Amino acid sequence: MQQDGVFRSVCSLDCPDQCGLLLHKRDGKIVKVEGDPEHPVTRGHICNKVRHMTERIYDEKRLNYPLKRVGAKGEGKFERVSWDEAIRTITTRWKDLITSDGPESILPYSFYGNMGRLTAEGMDRRFFNKLGASQLDRTICSSAGSVGYSYTMGSSVGIDPEDTIESKLILFWGINAASTNMHQVALAQKARKQNGAKIIVIDVHKNQTGRLADWFIPILPGTDSALALGVMHILFAENLVDHDFLQTYTIGHEELREHVSQYDPDTVSTITGVPAEDIFKLARLYGKTSPSFIRIGNGPQHHDNGGMFVRTVSCLPALTGQWLVKGGGAIKGNSAYLSFNTNGLQRPDLLKKKATRSINMNQIGEALLKLDPPIRSLYVYGSNPAVVAPSSRKVREGLGREDLFLVVHDLFLTETAMHADLVLPATSSFENTDFYTSYWHHYIQLQQPVIEPYGESKSNLEVFRLLAKEMGLAEPALEETEAEMIATALDYPRNTGLKGINYDALVKHSYMKATVKPMFPGRLATPSGKIELYSERMREAGHPPLPTYVPLIDDGDHPFQFVPGPNHNFLNSTFSNNVKHVTLEKEPRVHINQKDALPLGIRDGDQVRVWNDLGECVLKASVGESILPGVVVTQGLWADRDGTKQLVNQLTPDRIADMGGGATFFSGRVSLERIHK
Repeated sequence: MQQDGVFRSVCSLDCPDQCGLLLHKRDGKIVKVEGDPEHPVTRGHICNKVRHMTERIYDEKRLNYPLKRVGAKGEGKFERVSWDEAIRTITTRWKDLITSDGPESILPYSFYGNMGRLTAEGMDRRFFNKLGASQLDRTICSSAGSVGYSYTMGSSVGIDPEDTIESKLILFWGINAASTNMHQVALAQKARKQNGAKIIVIDVHKNQTGRLADWFIPILPGTDSALALGVMHILFAENLVDHDFLQTYTIGHEELREHVSQYDPDTVSTITGVPAEDIFKLARLYGKTSPSFIRIGNGPQHHDNGGMFVRTVSCLPALTGQWLVKGGGAIKGNSAYLSFNTNGLQRPDLLKKKATRSINMNQIGEALLKLDPPIRSLYVYGSNPAVVAPSSRKVREGLGREDLFLVVHDLFLTETAMHADLVLPATSSFENTDFYTSYWHHYIQLQQPVIEPYGESKSNLEVFRLLAKEMGLAEPALEETEAEMIATALDYPRNTGLKGINYDALVKHSYMKATVKPMFPGRLATPSGKIELYSERMREAGHPPLPTYVPLIDDGDHPFQFVPGPNHNFLNSTFSNNVKHVTLEKEPRVHINQKDALPLGIRDGDQVRVWNDLGECVLKASVGESILPGVVVTQGLWADRDGTKQLVNQLTPDRIADMGGGATFFSGRVSLERIHK
């Protein structure tokens, strides 16, 4: 552990870009974080979130040692305890619960607050599998869209983002990429400069990405699949499809041609709010421009019909044969190219009772309050459900149960940790050994420790090893080192693209690119081996077998559709408690169309009450034309602090999406009123 120097690293945030970093150390501390200019994709450019990461790592509020609650839940009164006492307290309670209520009374709750594969889905999965705890269905982010995409394309595969500099038409569909996939924006701008590429953004809000577009198309929330079907209608009607590609590489194109005849531009315009002439213009641009590329975003899949949206839009590149053109096609995700030995890493074989119950993380509030038999202990790591989970008022009520033994392992005393019985200090990614696989580009990256653990903080792996030992779980898999676990994960002959990539090679090179073969000619992972425009699997699962517009569920009488999107300087709740990042983001706002604001007497800058049957927020109004009438948008997860009411997930439903158990954050409705001073 050298005290001074510059060391290669990787960004741990849940972001597709997964940037290569350079960490500058002086006297044993990181003093500067910058992008690695030699990284082939991210090329030295990083976002504000990471640029100011030292503000987070060395934040004076970071936890130094374990804490035990001494006040009421949520009161924030804790006292210092030793690690020995903390581990002993946890294991004593769990042994008692296993005896009295069974191991399924214990539930882990985690997500990808740190994208390191060992940290997020390694020793933790092994431990809870061996324990026989309830299983968490981790579906809060992209599961609906992933299932929808797989119905069409078979697996999470798309084009290489490095090839998108060849594109001549780029559609950012439902993604604020300037804030959530900045290097795809950089590649698009290169394509615009080199090829004269046109950038089109389709979204409910003219955010930073919308403002840089050549053409921004505003759309009503939850209607994106109708727009895609309207485009298909015109492509078929005007013979802008690639008949040879459809005949060779797809099934169901004749059925689709007949099916989309009902989605004429006037009908689609009424559904989406997009003028019919713009639908014609979009379809003709897409049908006549090659190569064309669609970056499919997470936003629309957070609706009741989110899986169907992704299933639908993923059909478009097949209609025009773009998969055969360099720079043509789509990206929803590329994680299949970097698939590794997840069974070897997570060891599901350690779970003796195969029918252990599974709990959808989007409904954690409901589960904590009503599940029978009840959850008696919750162990939270890599997530902050009090802020990030939907219907947060219900979540906090559940976390506040006096009979719930809650343990939180985190870097900070989060809103969830405020309700904990024990809080354990966690290491940052820069203090760990781990490996990272992007779900956008094709590089696997290794993180080795650059600094000593902060205070008494410990990694997830260390804590689960300690818990396993104290629980008396005699299992060699619970004692493995980080290097052994990485070696196991990368030993995966089924993915020939990983050939030559192993732990020793990553130590030498820091990052390595998987070998990816062209998708076509070849066989996809669909049952037919082809792009399935008609899916028999969907019919068997109870879905329409052809892409179909399914309206959102009626969410009550509140007049405005509510979309709580991401902001530029936070990542979910991460950074929302760090002064630097809060200063950069300034304050939470609610965006309102001026046609809606005028009759309500709301002016730009007014304080506005936003409410529905689930809760209420008080936010500052941003009045303009960045969204369509009937829609309101917020940006970022601002936690309630010092008496504020700004936690937008108080307003979001905990319904489950049409596919994959996904979240429906963006399918709620709200009312507005000006707060008179």
